[in-house]
Amino acid sequence: MSEINTSGDKRQFGEAILKVENISLSFGGVQAISDVGFEVRKNEILAIIGPNGAGKSSMLNVINGVYHPQVGQVTFQGETRHQMKTHHTAEMGIARTFQNIALFPGMTVIDNIMTGRNLKMKANFLEQAFYLGRSKREEIENREKVEEIIDFLRIQPIRKTPVGRLPYGMQKRVELGRALAAEPILMLLDEPMSGMNVEEKEDMCRFILDVNEDLGITIVLIEHDMGVVMDISDRIVVLNYGEKIASGTPKEVAGNQKVIEAYLGVTK
Repeated sequence: MSEINTSGDKRQFGEAILKVENISLSFGGVQAISDVGFEVRKNEILAIIGPNGAGKSSMLNVINGVYHPQVGQVTFQGETRHQMKTHHTAEMGIARTFQNIALFPGMTVIDNIMTGRNLKMKANFLEQAFYLGRSKREEIENREKVEEIIDFLRIQPIRKTPVGRLPYGMQKRVELGRALAAEPILMLLDEPMSGMNVEEKEDMCRFILDVNEDLGITIVLIEHDMGVVMDISDRIVVLNYGEKIASGTPKEVAGNQKVIEAYLGVTK
């Protein structure tokens, strides 16, 4: 597996595949996001950080179509979106994991990951009901893909275990697998390390790096563990009270006085 990159070596990235432009989002009289913009380049890992209530999860919800901003637009792979449904973003190649695990606890690991293949299944209801023709071929193809993901994430011994019986960190890995099953171009990870111990965080860091480097999937993540953010991110966007206060490399952001005051604590 890949080692965590702490050397500061510059990696090469492609053109911007995601452009967030002048996004403003409010709920009643509460301004969640105010005039925020940034780009995500192909093959990079971009972290969005900030204190609680800074607008981080709201921004992910804008990107994948859960929320529709009052102002601004999102452009993904050249297609500009104002009002996008979540199923449309999934079809375009955007996958998402959530801060709170959203798996089916009574289903096995393999069946949970299979749910991520729904958009790849084209058989109609009758074909599925009687397991005929296209349905049978799709079932075989999708199971093969899921087994590849299980091997990739090294969870073969638990493949037939109900998810509800697994420790929290392993459930997070299964959720990552379900997102991978959609074969995304861009993956949005909302606090993938939350609730984990040190060993589980190390494992998840390495899997995220492998997803990015070996599978070529671009990643946008929200994470509160600053050690993790500084180790695995190529660039960082910092939000505070819904506004962007800084962006840049981990080194640049760590030395930004606004970030220190808003997020890392004021130094004397």
